[in-house]
Amino acid sequence: MKKKRAKAYLWLLLAVGLTLPWISIHFCADSPSSVLLRAVLPGLAIFGAAFLLSWAAELAQLEISQALAFAFLALMAVLPEYAVDMYFAWVAAKDPTYTSYAMANMTGANRLLIGLGWPVVLWVYWIKSRKGFISLEAEHRVEIQALFWATLYSLLIPIKGVLSLWDAVVFISIFAFYIWKASQTRLKEPELEEGPAELMARLPVFIRRVVTVALFLWAGCVIYISAEPFAEGLLEAGKVLGVEEFLLVQWLAPLASESPEFIVALIFAWKAMPSSGFATLISSKVNQWTLLVGMLPLVFSFSLGHLGQMHLDPRQREELLLTSAQSLFALAVLADLQFSLSEAFLLFILFITQMFFPSTAVRYAYAALYLILTVFLLIFSRGKLKGLKELFSLRSSE
Repeated sequence: MKKKRAKAYLWLLLAVGLTLPWISIHFCADSPSSVLLRAVLPGLAIFGAAFLLSWAAELAQLEISQALAFAFLALMAVLPEYAVDMYFAWVAAKDPTYTSYAMANMTGANRLLIGLGWPVVLWVYWIKSRKGFISLEAEHRVEIQALFWATLYSLLIPIKGVLSLWDAVVFISIFAFYIWKASQTRLKEPELEEGPAELMARLPVFIRRVVTVALFLWAGCVIYISAEPFAEGLLEAGKVLGVEEFLLVQWLAPLASESPEFIVALIFAWKAMPSSGFATLISSKVNQWTLLVGMLPLVFSFSLGHLGQMHLDPRQREELLLTSAQSLFALAVLADLQFSLSEAFLLFILFITQMFFPSTAVRYAYAALYLILTVFLLIFSRGKLKGLKELFSLRSSE
């Protein structure tokens, strides 16, 4: 017991420690001269803060319903991604080139969750248990419903070529509907993972609530002062290393900001709770595919000082179309609430191979392939088709 407690304290101190170098530089010193440090230090701070947010959100399950806390956990876990993308959207109002960075970061994060996150959770569970599939509980159909409506609507954005305030209304309304549905699900006793969250859950109620709020405030402050320098540091590092800025922002930045929920999901999978880990990533996808997309034109308009819309160039439109097509195929895969090894390998191969072919023709070819596979899967799998039909039901999950 003492060893477990010491290990939990060590993890907590490590997460806090990752935030301290950048905090000390931000408040007490000049920005480091090294381009690499200007990207790495705020990135590490965001990484540490995301862990603190995850533990705080887990503790919140003791105060509110589990379903609502679960959605909140996913929202908090992807907060670093929000911070970076909101910064790009804010600057895009003054410098239109940043619109491409905002779209690159958003589409990269969404495709990363499905193409890498989902398969890895199943692989870890397979290594641990030798079971080659994950079954989701019926209550998780609420997340799939939200993804379904958001994905259908997202297919219109590349056609329009703009991301407007009307789009913000639609996406944020879908997110609000998702939160409302999640709050209607039945209560469950929270299963806190072994570590800092479990340790802090044993504190007296008042102290536990104070600690929970303190973790949220500390992490939020760290993310606030780190998002802008992290984003700018990545762009500077890309120029120095000769890496295309668009690709750097699309893959490296989301990989850093998505890592907390990846790690939480992998821990669940390793502890033989794969549905909890998988549901964490699905909820993160819902957050990013509804609220994050909807916030971009809002932040853009606030920065602009009047109502405006983000105009998408051809590359941004093809990236968004590819992301929408991948989401539609992923929905078809999960329509029967089952996720198998063969489906995991297919998602991963389609994701990883497209990274080596950045041309426009190949992007559209992959988007078409996702759509064809979606139709094929629904035609030849009665279980998938039946599950998809149930997505149209507005009944609350039992």
